[in-house]
Amino acid sequence: MHDAIRSMLDRYECQSRDDYVNALREILQDVALLGLWRSKFFEHAAFYGGTALRILHGLDRYSEDLDFSLLKPDEAFSLKTYGNALLREISSFGFDVEFESRRKAQPRAIESAFLKTNTYRQLIVIDAAQELLRDLHPAKNLKIRLEVDTDPPGGFETETQYVLQPIPFSVRVYSLPDLFAGTLHAILCRKWKTRVKGRDWYDLVWYAGRYPQVRISHLESRMRQSGDYLDDEPLTPDRLQHLLRQAVDDLDVKQARREVAPFIVDQRALDVWSRDFFRQIIPRIVSI
Repeated sequence: MHDAIRSMLDRYECQSRDDYVNALREILQDVALLGLWRSKFFEHAAFYGGTALRILHGLDRYSEDLDFSLLKPDEAFSLKTYGNALLREISSFGFDVEFESRRKAQPRAIESAFLKTNTYRQLIVIDAAQELLRDLHPAKNLKIRLEVDTDPPGGFETETQYVLQPIPFSVRVYSLPDLFAGTLHAILCRKWKTRVKGRDWYDLVWYAGRYPQVRISHLESRMRQSGDYLDDEPLTPDRLQHLLRQAVDDLDVKQARREVAPFIVDQRALDVWSRDFFRQIIPRIVSI
C-alpha cells in the first residue's frame, strides 16, 4: 500500500467490510480531486454537493458522487478531457480504475462520467482483513459518479479550500450559502416521483445547526432555471419559509429516515425526526 494511502486510511476506524468500502470510496474521491486539480479543472469549475460538504466542511455522513458546476455556461464541455489525468493520478497510488463517460440519451446540461473499480481487488490494496472479504462477490464493482453542470444558474460565489491528503492541493468550491441553496433547491424541486431523498433533509439539519445562511438570490436562480418558480415577484424570505413548510407537510419522514440511514454512522441522530422537528428547524434558516 502506498504510504500516503496508509496515512489516509488511518483516519478511519474500520471494523466491518462496509467501513472499508466507505473508506475506499472516500480515498478514491480525494485522489480524484487531486487529479482534477493537477489538470487545471478548477480553473473552469467548482465543487459542490454533499461530497463537497463531507470532504471540505466535515459533514458527518457518507456521500457517493462528485458534483461540480462550471463557472460559466459551456455546452461543449466534456469530462472526457480529464479522463486520462484521473486514471494517471489514481493509478499512481496503486489503484486500478476505469473511466467511463456517459453518453447523453437526450440533450441536457449535465455532463456525467464514472470511475469504476473492482471492490474486492481494491479492498486487498488497502489491506482489508481476508475474513471480511469471504462473502464478497469477486465481480462486485464500486462506482463513483462525476457530474458537471454545464449551464450553471447565476448568482453564486466560490472560494478556495485546501485538502491535505494524499498531498496538499486546492479546490475551488461553492461558498456555504450557495451550497445550502443547492440543498434547498433539491428539497423543494427534486424530481424523484416515488421516494424522498433523506440525505437532503439530513444536510438541511446540518446547515441549520452550523451554517444557516442561504443565498436566496442563487436559490431563486436555480428554481427559475428548473421551472419550479415562475412568480413575477422575487423569491422572498417569507415565501421561502412558506415553501419549506409545505415541503415538511408533504414529507414522508419514515421513508426519508430509511433512505439516509446507510450513509450515517450514528443512527440515533434520526430518532428525533418528525414533521414537528423539521417545522421547528425551518425558522432557523437565514436568507441573505
